[in-house]
Amino acid sequence: MSIKAQIEQKLVTQLSPLHLEVINESYMHNVPEGSESHFKVVVVSEQFSGQRLLQRHRAINAVLADELANHIHALAIHAYDPQQWQTMTKEQIPNSPDCASKK
Repeated sequence: MSIKAQIEQKLVTQLSPLHLEVINESYMHNVPEGSESHFKVVVVSEQFSGQRLLQRHRAINAVLADELANHIHALAIHAYDPQQWQTMTKEQIPNSPDCASKK
């Protein structure tokens, strides 16, 4: 199973997201073609209601602890509760910065 699929499976199981995007951004970095080392996740979950951003990030980091320790070099997290998500447009989700050492 790919790292991306593992991330998706774990986040779905643990957070029951209303919306989930797992984006492999490894191509934006100085890594071999086909790498799965840099990811961006956009997660919308009822579990995030009433939580501060730090709590949301900690929850995601806990779910993905094994992947972060063994496979993922970088993880951009964009975590929203349903009310925040309803007021957003896709353009409001921040883009990840370019890698300084990109090929």
